[in-house]
Amino acid sequence: MTLTLARVAEEIGARLDGDGDRVISGLGTIRSAGADQLTFLANPRYRSWLETTSAAAVLCREDEAAACPVNALVVDDPYLAFARISHHFDPAPARPPGIHARAVVADDARVDDSAHVGPNAVIEEGAVLEAGVVVMANSYVGAGAHLGRQVTLWPNVTIYHGVDLGDRTIVHAGSVLGSDGFGYAPDKGHWHKVAQAGGLRVGADVEIGAACTLDRGAVEDTVIGQGVIMDDQVHIAHNVEVGDHTALAGKVGISGSTRIGAHCLLAGMVGVVGHIEICDRVQVMGLSMVSRSIREPGAYGSSLPVDEHAKWRRNVARFRNLDDMYRRLVRLEKRIPGEDSTPGATE
Repeated sequence: MTLTLARVAEEIGARLDGDGDRVISGLGTIRSAGADQLTFLANPRYRSWLETTSAAAVLCREDEAAACPVNALVVDDPYLAFARISHHFDPAPARPPGIHARAVVADDARVDDSAHVGPNAVIEEGAVLEAGVVVMANSYVGAGAHLGRQVTLWPNVTIYHGVDLGDRTIVHAGSVLGSDGFGYAPDKGHWHKVAQAGGLRVGADVEIGAACTLDRGAVEDTVIGQGVIMDDQVHIAHNVEVGDHTALAGKVGISGSTRIGAHCLLAGMVGVVGHIEICDRVQVMGLSMVSRSIREPGAYGSSLPVDEHAKWRRNVARFRNLDDMYRRLVRLEKRIPGEDSTPGATE
């Protein structure tokens, strides 16, 4: 794929400072891009590489354009512009319409003529694959599942019975959607399984990373809103609701019956307990445990930052003594004349 800089500028609405006939044939980083590649500068941390870049052109903001030694494409948001143009250079091979001879498709499954079903894929009875669906090798689509237009399942994806995927949703390799939630009733030292009678509904334009697990609901459906993005190894338990355009980074785990609002960001390895609510526009820092509802937008965190090991051990030891230190402080304050004791303090 090749593009002229004039076409790039027109497509992303950039101002071009340079040669519109210059041709690019790939993408690169600002440090390593070659003479036929397009790059971008979005993070000021990499500003020092701008003056020495060998790229054909740089996507940059107005305040960086004067320092750019090559062609400049001036935009308000260089990373967004880069994202938009990057799809022209996606190396993923096209999947032609048709059902592979080694695929297994039930007689009453509905597969649009424009869909692709790869080798060893299985499409069970009553499943529906709309226009442009791609089901790659070894993937499984259960009975009564519905895949909206242009849904893509990468290899070895498992879609359980009755799961509904919205248009243009992408599910990466090894993910499992619609498996049973962790529902058991205790009885005299034994566990009795609760039938997971709900379903899983995933909105349009969702992207689900590799090796994710999204459980079906126990009674009502598990629901993933539109435009949600998930990194690899995310787990969504039964009856969870995730609001539109929320982002979940790697290894996030959300326990059952929790509601996550719209436009939230949960960073890597965040854990969320069950039966709570997180409102819209909340950011939770990596490795944090959310153990109560969050009702005000903003940034939250609970993990300890990395530190020099000996100092970290001392701080952990002090943290263990924090309650005792607090109680001692309350007793001392009570002995100081004219000083009020700490409100609500109890021994």
